[in-house]
Amino acid sequence: MGDLGSIFVLSLAAMLTPTLLAAATVMMLLPETKRLMLGYLLGAYLTSISLGLLIVFSLHDSGSVSTARNTLTPAEDLVLGALALVIGFVLRSDRVEGRRHRKEKPGKESWPQRLLGRGSPRVAFAVGAALTLPGASYLVALKRMSELEASTAATVLLVVSFCVIQLLLLELPLIGYAVSPQRTEEAVSRFRDWTARKGRQTAAAGAILIGLLLLLRGVLELIL
Repeated sequence: MGDLGSIFVLSLAAMLTPTLLAAATVMMLLPETKRLMLGYLLGAYLTSISLGLLIVFSLHDSGSVSTARNTLTPAEDLVLGALALVIGFVLRSDRVEGRRHRKEKPGKESWPQRLLGRGSPRVAFAVGAALTLPGASYLVALKRMSELEASTAATVLLVVSFCVIQLLLLELPLIGYAVSPQRTEEAVSRFRDWTARKGRQTAAAGAILIGLLLLLRGVLELIL
């Protein structure tokens, strides 16, 4: 596979981040979904693009990239993915407990509401900037970009394009709000209702999905 092709595949692998998936899911469960997602996205852009340009232009000849890459190795992805799958299947198998729905006490805030500032796009911006840290796929791709010996403009375009692709989980809903706001809002409302009815099943499905994504990312990082 050519360098550009492998960079594109790595951008898809970077999109399969459990943190981003969890954040996107949480924001769809809260009021002001559009504003939260936009704030989070802008914060994520700030971190991913600025760090990407810094690494490509300033740090690619040092040991920082290889050192940072070891923060989450493909083997760790595979192990964590397997654990998430086990948790998901355990939750899914516990159907009796899954039928018990507990109503949240009035006035009590859930941790997603506290984390994302109860609809504050500024807090969502800060959370997006803080949680969008370079992963293994991202760092491998940046290393390969630096080895292309492309022009400054082409390298900047590559970094920005990579960051755009890895954040599609946020960009696609926002595009939906811009193109068809009523349909998108109806879809988000249906998702909220379904989640409220299928609480434990949703948690199980989320754990299984995260596990599969981690396994896929680990495999991609091993072969690339």
